[in-house]
Amino acid sequence: MKKYIVITLTAAFCLTLTFCTEKEQQKEWISLFNGVDLEGWETYLSYQPGTGDTDIIGVNRDPEGIFSVVDGTIRIDGRIWGALTTVEAYENYHLRLKFKWGEKRYPPRENDLRDSGLLYHCVGPHGAQSDHWMRSHESQIMEGNCGDYHSLDGASIDIEVDSVEIDGRKVLQYSEGGRLVKDVRQRIVKSGTYEKPHGEWNLMELIVNGDSVVHIMNGQVVLRATNSSQTVNDSKVPLTKGRIQLQSEAAEIFYKDIEIKFL
Repeated sequence: MKKYIVITLTAAFCLTLTFCTEKEQQKEWISLFNGVDLEGWETYLSYQPGTGDTDIIGVNRDPEGIFSVVDGTIRIDGRIWGALTTVEAYENYHLRLKFKWGEKRYPPRENDLRDSGLLYHCVGPHGAQSDHWMRSHESQIMEGNCGDYHSLDGASIDIEVDSVEIDGRKVLQYSEGGRLVKDVRQRIVKSGTYEKPHGEWNLMELIVNGDSVVHIMNGQVVLRATNSSQTVNDSKVPLTKGRIQLQSEAAEIFYKDIEIKFL
């Protein structure tokens, strides 16, 4: 008899590539990036904060070449803020991608940690969050903070947390079995740091099933959450489907092997 492990988190869904349901094992990975061009994606650029210029560049206008394909990878320059966005919206999937940092950093974050982000369940107009990104959840991609949770434009979720002190500040950190905080719309620190040294490729994964989400960094589950929601016309409604964005946010970054498998 074949043996496999099923882990339940509100609804049954796989948590890692090693431990997954037989149903997912039977499905195929689909590439979202062909390694040649940006077919299947659209670009959105706002402006470079701090310059005084706040004119929105817009959709599929990239005069500075912020988004490009270099040696089979997606290069995001980062100087102008915005995002590379899938044309299609997705739900109930396992996503995986690889990223590594480049060398360039730009004002106003030229002396800060390099920053990008994987945004998911992206809905509504471009630029809803601070002119730069869509309403969404974020699995943070930032040096030392990969896998943190952020809410953009009021997306909310429920997460079990503990209060901890980091760099002299009290923050909330994901902790399985911890205090359940509902309607989270702030940063939640991931449970551990599993990033590789600068210049090496990292593997980030995301599993979304119904209203539940899992952030995975280099094979380690670092955050789980449930009750993904948004407010529409003063009513809280589920947020379980949307587009995917890769942020341009003041740092050069490269992406490759972007693949999705439906649950």
